[in-house]
Amino acid sequence: MAKFNELKERYFDKLVQYVPIVAGVHGGHHPEFHEVHGLFKRIHEKVSETGSSKPDLKDEFLKLRAITDNYKIPGDVCETYEAVYKMLEELDKAYFG
Repeated sequence: MAKFNELKERYFDKLVQYVPIVAGVHGGHHPEFHEVHGLFKRIHEKVSETGSSKPDLKDEFLKLRAITDNYKIPGDVCETYEAVYKMLEELDKAYFG
């Protein structure tokens, strides 16, 4: 859990900023990203509510894997979209690691 907390501290501010922007820019061509956006909002809420305790994020990460085809980056997206998937994937791995 230490690694997850470390990554959470490093990535959450960026994700809070990037995820809505990516949804706005790419949501038309990648409607699945709206689901990613909603799941990230839930993850962020749960993490905020639990503080340093381990939140139950199993379902959210499993759904993210399904929606994103295990964080496969589409070929027609920007670097920010790619960065979001990479950060979410690292958080996912750290959560279950």
